[in-house]
Amino acid sequence: MTLQMQKFTTLTSVAAPIMRVNIDTDAIIPSREMKGVTKEGLSVGMFANWRYTNVDARVEDPDFILNQASYRDVEILLSGENFGCGSSREHAVWALKEWGIRCVIAPSFGTIFYGNCVRNGILPVVLQEDTVKAFAKAMEDSNGTAALQIDLPDQNVMGPDGGQYTFDIAPADKEMLVEGLDPIGLTLKRDAEILAFQVRDKTARPWVYL
Repeated sequence: MTLQMQKFTTLTSVAAPIMRVNIDTDAIIPSREMKGVTKEGLSVGMFANWRYTNVDARVEDPDFILNQASYRDVEILLSGENFGCGSSREHAVWALKEWGIRCVIAPSFGTIFYGNCVRNGILPVVLQEDTVKAFAKAMEDSNGTAALQIDLPDQNVMGPDGGQYTFDIAPADKEMLVEGLDPIGLTLKRDAEILAFQVRDKTARPWVYL
């Protein structure tokens, strides 16, 4: 069975600026917040050390961006370079996805985190630092009412000022996101080719299949 993710084609959303560099996976989801064995229930611990003045009691810090009314339902995050660095924990992406984040825009990403985003249906967009900072300022100046428009098939982001900014993405990564496929689903698209190879190979090397 093909595991389906939500297809990503276009997205329009306010973006929450968390303009820090080197935000690591432990900041996104502290290890103490990973209490289960599933992908569920992680969003409450997302950015826990920043979201709460009292983590155990879950007392929200009103100054943290995602606790502010204008940004509670955002689907896009803006951040500084090297977002998602640190450990390889996939829980960081699971927490973002459960919260409702569908795209993160930053000047650069941790390599493993970038791959985990794609494989879980989140689009990581790399843009120049000055562009990301301009987006962040537009959000702040508008009190969280300006929106970004992302077009993955055309690989561009439209800023609040109407400017178009293109981004690169590997064809296989784009295919997974646009079609809503995880790596298994992407492989199963070639099921007929795989089966045909097995038939040919079994004829050529029967001893392998004993």
